[in-house]
Amino acid sequence: MAKYRNNAYDIAIIGGGLVGCAAAYYLSSSASVAVIERGQINQGASGQNAGSLHFQIEHRLLQNNKELTKELEHYVALTQLAIAYWQGMEQELDCDVELVMDGGLMVAETDAEIDLLQRKSDLEKSQGLRVELLDKDETLKLAPCLSERVKAALFCPCEGHCNPRLLTPVYAGKATDRGADIFTNSRVTAVHRDEGKWRIDLLNSEGSQQRETLVADVVLNAAGAWAGEVATMSHLRLPLFPVGLIMNVTEKRSPLIHHLIQHAGRKLSIKQVHDGNILIGGGWSAPLAKKQGLWLSNSSPLVNIDTVIDNLRTAVDIVPQVKDLHLLRTWTGTTALAPDPFPVLGRAGQTADYYVAAGGSGFTYGPVYARLMSELILTGSSSFPLEAYSPNRFGPGV
Repeated sequence: MAKYRNNAYDIAIIGGGLVGCAAAYYLSSSASVAVIERGQINQGASGQNAGSLHFQIEHRLLQNNKELTKELEHYVALTQLAIAYWQGMEQELDCDVELVMDGGLMVAETDAEIDLLQRKSDLEKSQGLRVELLDKDETLKLAPCLSERVKAALFCPCEGHCNPRLLTPVYAGKATDRGADIFTNSRVTAVHRDEGKWRIDLLNSEGSQQRETLVADVVLNAAGAWAGEVATMSHLRLPLFPVGLIMNVTEKRSPLIHHLIQHAGRKLSIKQVHDGNILIGGGWSAPLAKKQGLWLSNSSPLVNIDTVIDNLRTAVDIVPQVKDLHLLRTWTGTTALAPDPFPVLGRAGQTADYYVAAGGSGFTYGPVYARLMSELILTGSSSFPLEAYSPNRFGPGV
């Protein structure tokens, strides 16, 4: 593809989070690319999440295990690609993003949860994911920090975590090295077709409130929680809904937790990071800021102290020594979820050259989403089938 002049590009990516910046990196080797971000790079969910790499089927997906067996099998197969990308990431990008893949444990406290882990293990193994169901003694030997309440755990040796504050800026820097342009503090105000091209109107929020228009052959909507809002500018109905989540971090301490810890029946994600702090989350919701019933998309979700207490109490139940630590900070982020628990990846409706990459587990799977979408945009097909995640699965109105 040729590079144009006067703010004209082959591909315009809306959203400067992990998926958008990683896609810019992959695409810019073959095309002229612009990334448009309403704030700063990595300012949204990509930089505000806890950085977990949870390759096991997670808690929110387990709730639909019986109804979504085929869909989950496909998703676990995608996991294999994600693991391979993460394992080679630091070498590919020639960087240190504090990536640790020492394994993860999904724990069970009840017989019913053990049965759930067994069924989950069977499904995951059928798709080639390495997991091992451990009894209580094996679990506590591997992770002595865990409570005696834990009766079993499913161990995945590839799980881990990465510093979310580092990864997206690395992708952005590598993309600009390849010639991509990044427009920050640039709010998209319109996206429309004109003479066979996409025209994207921007309002720069710095200084004189400068207005600008970019022209592109292809649009990739990677706006995360704002993807639905952006889609309406092109008369598309994209059923992605903003969801607020809460996270917590404790003071530093000596090494205690050596794995990513999740729970089969309760909302929990807990791990100890490079500097010694312990991050605690697990999908606990935070109320969205609203005015007259409408989401204030420029405002962070609200901190609910009762939710914080419940999240920390769950963490103490599973890792008792956490109770002796001071809580340093609680913060919120906004992610996007579809009506089903899967990502939205692919070309939207019959609209010419308009693609979407949003939803799902955007940090764990962000790099593989970006790589596959880049293949789809550049060649018309992807090395892993994405039809199951097409925006068109929600009906003809998309």
